[in-house]
Amino acid sequence: MNLEDLIKNNEGTILDVRTEGEFVGGSVAGSINIPVQDLMDRLEEVKSMKEPLVLCCASGQRSGMAQQMLTIEGIECYNGGGWMEVNFHKA
Repeated sequence: MNLEDLIKNNEGTILDVRTEGEFVGGSVAGSINIPVQDLMDRLEEVKSMKEPLVLCCASGQRSGMAQQMLTIEGIECYNGGGWMEVNFHKA
């Protein structure tokens, strides 16, 4: 299954790694916000989420960093890129 299908079929959890302020300004419906700098402190919470995780941010850079961090922790996750792109596939 490709990333688009994962998003369309709600196969996992959409995790937005932008700041809370950015998230409040617009986000994917049903997504969860944990800023990338807080991921390691909230690792147990992240591990309890339905996998795979589709990570998003503003451009894909922070979600790429988050993907590397979480993959090392054994979490199945994908870099979805910018939240607007993920939102487009979810519609």
